[in-house]
Amino acid sequence: MNSIVNANRAPRAVGSYPHARRVGNLLFLSGVGPRDPVDNSVPGNVNGPDGRLQSYDMEAQCRQVFANVRAVLEASGARWEDLVDVTVFLTDMQADFATYNRIYSEYFTDAQPCRTTLGISALPTPIAIELKCVAAIESAS
Repeated sequence: MNSIVNANRAPRAVGSYPHARRVGNLLFLSGVGPRDPVDNSVPGNVNGPDGRLQSYDMEAQCRQVFANVRAVLEASGARWEDLVDVTVFLTDMQADFATYNRIYSEYFTDAQPCRTTLGISALPTPIAIELKCVAAIESAS
């Protein structure tokens, strides 16, 4: 089985790519950010009069990115517990890792996927975090 998944309850992609792609029992999620699926805003972002980002709320972004990952998983017929690998991109590792790590541990209690966290200089939109995930789904649907 090789199928493309676009989730109605997740924010639309910022480029020409699907939310996820299933190949056999593996589900590969495209990079998922913390944008709100209803209005495309970034929770906790504060912009100045010139429209430039002045500050952001890492906790709000973490909680929204996890909600968006869950929405893509569910649209794909997968569950949170099916995640086997999570790659995390943070735009400010020094400032945000502790907050991110604390919230991550709230969401991943029993299911413990492998995880890699990378500090990067920027993402394509004004977000501080993005997740790239792989899930293993037991039965083909």
